[in-house]
Amino acid sequence: MTEINDAQRTELEAAAFRTLVAHLRERSDVQNIDLMNLAGFCRNCLSRWYREAAEAQGVAMSDPEAREIVYGMPYKEWQALHQKAASPAQQETFAKGSHS
Repeated sequence: MTEINDAQRTELEAAAFRTLVAHLRERSDVQNIDLMNLAGFCRNCLSRWYREAAEAQGVAMSDPEAREIVYGMPYKEWQALHQKAASPAQQETFAKGSHS
């Protein structure tokens, strides 16, 4: 395995995070419940982890601020534009799953 230093690791992780966020923004057709059912996390989880990391660094950040970073717009706006009602099958799968 190629050796990388801590600074390179941080830069690579940040680039991967930015790519993931961009991908999730482009795939607004993929609902959060689908992400939760398949992967055990969703955009809201990602934004919470971002906020928690900010707070660990002494940066105060609200949930709405962190969500806007992940969603690329205010959460309520994203919901109005893209969120669909969960189907009974999606809800059943969610209820049976374990989530973060």
